[in-house]
Amino acid sequence: MTERIDLGRIGIWTFALDLRPWPQARDAAAEIESLGYGAIWVPEAVGREPFVNSTLLLSGTSTIKVATGIASIWGRDAMSAGAAHRTIEEAYPGRFLLGLGVSHQPMVEGVRGHVYEKPYSAMKAYLDGMDRTIYAAAAPAGPLHRALAALGPRMLRLSAERGVGSHPYFVPVEHTAYAREVLGEGPLLMPEQAVVVSTDPETARAAARSHMAIYLGLPNYTNNLRRLGWGDDDLGGGGSDALVDAIVAWGSVDAITERVKAQLDAGADHVCIQVLSTDPTHLPLLEWRELAPALLSL
Repeated sequence: MTERIDLGRIGIWTFALDLRPWPQARDAAAEIESLGYGAIWVPEAVGREPFVNSTLLLSGTSTIKVATGIASIWGRDAMSAGAAHRTIEEAYPGRFLLGLGVSHQPMVEGVRGHVYEKPYSAMKAYLDGMDRTIYAAAAPAGPLHRALAALGPRMLRLSAERGVGSHPYFVPVEHTAYAREVLGEGPLLMPEQAVVVSTDPETARAAARSHMAIYLGLPNYTNNLRRLGWGDDDLGGGGSDALVDAIVAWGSVDAITERVKAQLDAGADHVCIQVLSTDPTHLPLLEWRELAPALLSL
């Protein structure tokens, strides 16, 4: 395990900043920082390049941490990732967490054109390559921080052995308890928690199902849910109400706070909330503001 990084208890996971021109994204990031959240998590899919995006967000803020959730190992070779990691850490000491993941077969093969096989072995080889990176530029003064997207036991254990810990995505509280048992004490456990700030069940579940649709078509996620006991009736038809409610916390600020507290009580060190809406282009500044006092008091 590498040296831990302090992300605080609560962070923001968002794709919404990618959808805004950089000046607007910068201002939103600065507000997230001013509200007191500990970290901003940014994805890699078909939006901004995550190393560049992280650098931009770090440049537009002063103290908040930035983490990739998750940079794909198929997006660049290990030497490039190692050099990028060192470059950002040298420029912004202690403020960057590199989250790495093996992604999903449809993205890796259908979009990127690689062959998706033996993801665990591919991750181990990638980490070995990063650690062997030849880097002749100015070196960072402090340690490098990285985490792995991990759901199953082998990848969870690898995240503890070769990083600061794990960033599970699209998981209920029961997975957090399971992951903590596998990781043991020490490694960071940093799950994403999707939320909808609405007390109307129809509105909230519609936003949740819109969000969940793509993930329920990806075997990495459905296999993880099956491992936890969810069955065909839960995974089909857009997700049963029980599964929707387990994956996405919705309701009042108090109800959402209770779910985040449950994640922390189950063993999470840091929970990054992803605010959902029926409008996927929505920038949830109002929700981030509304949730901050309750969540940051946990």
